[in-house]
Amino acid sequence: MVCLGNICRSPMAEGILRSHVERAGLKVIVDSAGTSGYHAGSAPDFRAVRTLKKNGIDISGLSARQFTIDDFDNFDFIYVMDTSNLINVLNLARNEEDKKKVILIMNEANPNKNQSVPDPYYGGIEGFEEVYTMLDQASTIILSRI
Repeated sequence: MVCLGNICRSPMAEGILRSHVERAGLKVIVDSAGTSGYHAGSAPDFRAVRTLKKNGIDISGLSARQFTIDDFDNFDFIYVMDTSNLINVLNLARNEEDKKKVILIMNEANPNKNQSVPDPYYGGIEGFEEVYTMLDQASTIILSRI
């Protein structure tokens, strides 16, 4: 799961998908990162933590990190939150195999619409709740394909 700073959308996506995977009893590694290193080492935004906690998911122990080329080797799928993140991750790809792993997450729920998950950072709690709903929808589809 990849967004810009790895403190709002991508840790929410990580927590939501991980929750679905655990409830299904599957053994799948779910992680998140940011295309920038602005917040490396930081905890998720308190509004992201609050929103997920309200939905029974704890992401308070996560720590932001920057996406690296090694992530192409470590993961089968790389879900990005918006087209800017898509471009940034694709620019790091070493080959076509790497590129095939990169997917706009909302294309799972709404194929070929190229819909972005809005960045809720500069808004209120409502934005985080909207993002939760979107990511939960996409994660449900992802889980059904695992």
